[in-house]
Amino acid sequence: MKHLQKAIIVLFTIISLSATAQTKEIQAAFSKSYEQETAKKYDAAISSINAVYNSSSYEINLRLGWLNYTAGKHKESVGYYQKAIELMPAATEPKWAIINPYTKLENWNDIEKTYQSILKIDSKDASANYYLGLIYYYRKDYVSAKRYFDIPLNQYPFGYNNMLMSAWTNYFLGNKNEAVILFNKTLLYNPNDKSALEGLSLIK
Repeated sequence: MKHLQKAIIVLFTIISLSATAQTKEIQAAFSKSYEQETAKKYDAAISSINAVYNSSSYEINLRLGWLNYTAGKHKESVGYYQKAIELMPAATEPKWAIINPYTKLENWNDIEKTYQSILKIDSKDASANYYLGLIYYYRKDYVSAKRYFDIPLNQYPFGYNNMLMSAWTNYFLGNKNEAVILFNKTLLYNPNDKSALEGLSLIK
């Protein structure tokens, strides 16, 4: 029995030492990749992380997503960010990050889906609601745009973008009184704002 206990202790010691060594190796790889990124040696930084790659590591996939994006390898970046999302489905961090390569690839439908997935986690996220509002605004779906713009406007009533985009959305919906109020509030933020002045001139 004592021999079995000793064997178990030795085994756990070996596992612990191995895990510690592996952790230090990953830390060193990350540190090296930061230095290489600063020097704009993106491919070298990617190689440093790939040397310790573990598909089940959220941090490694997230780092590779960023490095590949910075290197202009947008499809590869998306792949790593998707793995990070799968590993941490409740995290908004990789969802925001994946929007960058999606934008470069002009994957507008995937961008829309990503914002919606962020809102499933946090329905009041001001940025996700605002950007979804923009998507629907440029599609001329002003009813949907207003629904999304209303949330950041209520959270940040004196936010420039929130006031201006809500003003134009209300204008196109025929809500002229609301549009006038919001255009005028925008002018409090920026007295010479051309867009707000244009909106008021169209109403008058």
